Amino acid sequence: MDLIAALGAYRPWNDQEARDREELLRRLQGGEELYSRENLSAHLTASAWVVSPDRTRVLLAHHDLYNTWAWLGGHADGDRDLLAVALREVREESGLTAVRPVTEDIYSLEILAVSGHEKRGVYVPSHLHLNLTYLLEADPALPVRGRPGENSGAAWFGLEDAIAASSEPWFRERIYSKLNAKLAGYQAVSPDRAEI
Repeated sequence: MDLIAALGAYRPWNDQEARDREELLRRLQGGEELYSRENLSAHLTASAWVVSPDRTRVLLAHHDLYNTWAWLGGHADGDRDLLAVALREVREESGLTAVRPVTEDIYSLEILAVSGHEKRGVYVPSHLHLNLTYLLEADPALPVRGRPGENSGAAWFGLEDAIAASSEPWFRERIYSKLNAKLAGYQAVSPDRAEI
């Protein structure tokens, strides 16, 4: 399913998602190139809310640029399969090799403002991340690691502890709280039945 069709089928959770979906569709239907960082004002990203099979823990990475614990994810960089982007980013940023989608559908969407910053000595102007989030799961018993130059470690947190670990109020109040609340619609798998 292409992204316009997937967004058309997506049912927003709240007003934020409804408004952000409208803007995503407007930009995509208008033909704007959003799959590449060459669009300096806005581009597509994919994030992952990685949960344990019993839905009691969330995997976060300590993001070096923003000095906070955060979800995992990254830029599309030309890839039109944003679920594949989310899976790739989780593997690269955490070292997890066994991670799978709970569903292949979009779990959440949000437009995120990114302040101007320097990355590897190059100035990156302020821009928007047009972000799709996917719900993934992995076994917390598997080893995780950081990705030097990007994050200083990955770790599992209880649901409320994951929110508290972020130093970014907008993410705590409007994003991570929402992602945890939406988990109620996804049945937990008991540890003895999990096949990851």
